Amino acid sequence: MTRKTKRSPIFAGTKQLYMKRNILVFGSISGIIVGTLMALSLFWANQGHDIKEGMLLGYASMVIALSLIYVGVRNFREKYNDGVISFGKALKLALGITLIASTIYVAVWLVEFYAFIPDFMDKYTAAHLQQVKASGLNPAALQKQLAEMESQRDAYDHNPLVVVGYTYLEIVPVGVIISLLTALLLKRKQRPTRTSAAMA
Repeated sequence: MTRKTKRSPIFAGTKQLYMKRNILVFGSISGIIVGTLMALSLFWANQGHDIKEGMLLGYASMVIALSLIYVGVRNFREKYNDGVISFGKALKLALGITLIASTIYVAVWLVEFYAFIPDFMDKYTAAHLQQVKASGLNPAALQKQLAEMESQRDAYDHNPLVVVGYTYLEIVPVGVIISLLTALLLKRKQRPTRTSAAMA
């Protein structure tokens, strides 16, 4: 008779612990990187440079920092999960890293916005207004755009929850896309043999 080997609850609990540790470690590193690069890019833009260029640099920093999602999931698969991982578990791990990194990003932005560049929305609105006027919209459409921009600026300046919500919306979609790609690339049902591993 063949005996079925059962994994002990302690073993399963240890894996869960390593998974949570990977989420915390790689999420924190990613968050610190993206928060620092975002702060530097917007500080640069606030010194008289094009604020749109500063924001583009900020989005580029998100992609760079969130690439650690891939590193974190692969690290868990190879070191703590016997070289295999399902799509669901990989996605769960990746989204956990995204959440930690995004929360640090939001916290850094709140400090920067309220302490150092409280006039950010004024400058952003002015830059966007120039683009809208240059686009050649008819007067009615232009007036509608101006009213919407003024409403957004007012909400942003007077409601911290709006600031938090908008800031999460900047980074979370990027993290979700990278998480999905990571889960698709790293899912593996069977541990590779030594021969195939050597050839890879």
